[in-house]
Amino acid sequence: MGDIYIRKDGRAGRITLTRPKALNALTYEMCMAIDAALIGWKDDPDLALILIDAEGERAFSAGGDIAEMYATGTAGDYGYGRRFWADEYRMNARIAEYGMPVVSFLQGFTMGGGVGVGCHGSHRIVGESAQVAMPECGIGLVPDVGGSFILATAAGHLGEYIGTTGARLGPADAMLAGFADFFVPEAEWEALKASLIETGDAGEIASFAHEPPDGRLATLRPEIDRHFNAASLAAIARSLAASPTAFAAEALKALNRASPLSAASCIAIIRRLRADPTLRAALDLEYRFTWRSLDEADFLEGIRAQIIDKDRSPRWRHAGPEAVKAEDVDHMLAPLGDAALTFAED
Repeated sequence: MGDIYIRKDGRAGRITLTRPKALNALTYEMCMAIDAALIGWKDDPDLALILIDAEGERAFSAGGDIAEMYATGTAGDYGYGRRFWADEYRMNARIAEYGMPVVSFLQGFTMGGGVGVGCHGSHRIVGESAQVAMPECGIGLVPDVGGSFILATAAGHLGEYIGTTGARLGPADAMLAGFADFFVPEAEWEALKASLIETGDAGEIASFAHEPPDGRLATLRPEIDRHFNAASLAAIARSLAASPTAFAAEALKALNRASPLSAASCIAIIRRLRADPTLRAALDLEYRFTWRSLDEADFLEGIRAQIIDKDRSPRWRHAGPEAVKAEDVDHMLAPLGDAALTFAED
């Protein structure tokens, strides 16, 4: 079975991530296997929907497996990371644009690359253990795999808050922010999957859905919008610093852990998209940053500090929010010319 189990089961094309000890982190090979399965099934008359799930209780997928990106990047080879991101992003778009329902079951951590697999389908199900997040700014990237599209379409300024702080979202908050559609208690998942496999009818999900437990974001929305609508990363940080509330202190602490260049670029991507958000436009902007991130941003240093050495003391290129200039962000998001992300039609 390896790291992923792909098969047809009744009316469903099934994709199961099978690396629970690694929190189902996505390797390049797993991404390519998902993409190949979707291409192979797109005209299959036996199938009525795609069902994506994962083994283990701790995570649907906690992100991408970035060890090889770090190893190759520190050796001066940027081709592997760029190829991984480009092919992964094309796979993310394929899920979002698929010609039949795509149903995902998101338990535990769904972060980074896991969002790209689990949060672009038509029917996204969370259970009580769900913790959805886009923590990329904390490792010197930006929310990618199409996550910036979800952030740009979230209500008010939730997108800037979630993207720059890496806030973890329980089931209600994930639904409010647009990462999920239905709350189904995890004890009922197997029965729901059996029904989907037998009938091929994604409409069955509604009969299993419940109201989720209360979240945090609905209550915090006015305060989030007040601070995170500020004109720049530096202005957001100043607004939070001037507030006496516990939320503001918590948000500022999280913001200060992020790469300043990444957080400023995250805000810029969200705001560019907000006027006319499409997933492909989001992936294009994300790829401009990630393509440059290995040698012109904080990605390798973020991985070193958080995952390799684990000293949690990254030496970012910018000393803080005030140090990031508009031209720094504009450079990271400038068009790539011949290297731009493309979406080949099958």
